[in-house]
Amino acid sequence: MEFNLADIFESIVDVVPDRPAIVCEDDRLTYAELEENANRLAHHLQESGVEPGDHVGVQLYNSIEYLTTAVACLKIRAVPVNVNYRYVEEELAYLYNDADLVALVVHRELASRASKVRTERLRHAVLVEDDSGADLGGLDAVPWEEAVAKASPEREFGPRSPDDQYIIYTGGTTGMPKGVMWRQEDIFFAGMGGGDPAGQPAERPQQIAEQVATRDPSATFPMAPLMHGAAQLASFICFHWGGKVVLQHKFEPKAALRLIEREKVNTVSLVGDAMARPLAEALAEPGADYDLSSLIVVSSAGAVFSDTVRDQLKEHLPNIFLVDAYGASETGHQGTMAAESSPEKGLRFTMNERTAVLDDDLKPVVPGSGVVGRVALKGHVPLGYYNDPVKTASTFKEIDGQRWVLPGDMATVEEDGTVLVFGRGSVCINSGGEKVYPEEVESAVKSHPDVFDAIVVGVADEKWGERVTALVQPRDGRTPDPDDIAAHCRTKVAGYKVPRQIYLLDELVRSPSGKPDYPWARKTAADLSA
Repeated sequence: MEFNLADIFESIVDVVPDRPAIVCEDDRLTYAELEENANRLAHHLQESGVEPGDHVGVQLYNSIEYLTTAVACLKIRAVPVNVNYRYVEEELAYLYNDADLVALVVHRELASRASKVRTERLRHAVLVEDDSGADLGGLDAVPWEEAVAKASPEREFGPRSPDDQYIIYTGGTTGMPKGVMWRQEDIFFAGMGGGDPAGQPAERPQQIAEQVATRDPSATFPMAPLMHGAAQLASFICFHWGGKVVLQHKFEPKAALRLIEREKVNTVSLVGDAMARPLAEALAEPGADYDLSSLIVVSSAGAVFSDTVRDQLKEHLPNIFLVDAYGASETGHQGTMAAESSPEKGLRFTMNERTAVLDDDLKPVVPGSGVVGRVALKGHVPLGYYNDPVKTASTFKEIDGQRWVLPGDMATVEEDGTVLVFGRGSVCINSGGEKVYPEEVESAVKSHPDVFDAIVVGVADEKWGERVTALVQPRDGRTPDPDDIAAHCRTKVAGYKVPRQIYLLDELVRSPSGKPDYPWARKTAADLSA
């Protein structure tokens, strides 16, 4: 059987057209209305020259337009590409060019950055919430309302394929963003639970719509930005259940709790303590009164709950299930945190049957041996990284005729089969679920005229998991202001990558080969931060 995301979506629309599909604060669409708007945008994109296989950038805050754009692209076999709305011009220029974007759907608030980027292929843009005729530097651009008003609401699209692509751009651990290329059928099973994450994957596409027609609708609230893969996957999982996706333009904890109450949300997905702690603190405020009786599951992807925050949430929501999910943009869902596990006690996960830990010889680690290897996944895996054959070759391996992906997490296997994960086999910093690669930030710091050298590391942080910290060696005779260095960095990298702490030192320690001594840097930064 062949599974294509647009085909599946249309089959669901046909059986539950009047159910609510998306609610974003005060805006809402039924499945039929989402279908019509997606059809209109799809036809507009076709008329603007977007062809099957072309890449369309989605540079939007969480909104109805975000998911409408994604569905519209899938309908015409184009590929929606997530664009981090925090990126500054230099980062956008890299991504636009690396992804070969031919069109862009962008919020007017973000258009000024987009207008400064020039690429060879990008030729058309659709502006969301554009009431002022934003200038995109000569790029052919139309307001969203005009784009959908003038195009056909009918389907009228050609046949599709399970080989149609879905791409998720991730910061990963290589510094610059990478596009993870998935066949739609593979990401449907690996990242979307095959249409039924709580049960058995679908055996045929029609089965999904048949189940939706008889299933009570649910409501899912992805609190993380849709520019992250986990939030996109959570939304499509909800669609495949015939449920309602609840969104917030920008995360605000008290308003989020009111949305859960108003929309009777059953499942919340978020990013670790960076979102869970503000929710717990809002619940703990004197006089707080939220009816959250509909809420069943709060899951975290990209960062785990700390014990403190887990206890805070359970104090106010004793009946909910707190789930730490394990996976990556390159793997989809692989497992969940095992009972009695925590950041303080060690991150142990119960993995699916397609996951293994492979040693240096690409052989499975023997449970209980203590051997540390790389977490790997077989079966439904991506095609590779877009425009990066070198990284693809190092991450995707063929072993005994079976293709595996090894994104980089290091782990060992306990005697009971649970997997103890140590983290990326690199120096990647995880700050509030955002991956920050030190070399990129170091380059930004060192581009300041008063800086001679810099090493960037993560320091433990109660709220963010890790905070970006820079050790800086000034040029001789210079004493730069740390605030000035931070301001300079903000012109080079997104705000979440800018060092929160900057320490000036007489000399930085490097290895004989000239590489940064990261263990020394982490200890030094931790001591200075204490």
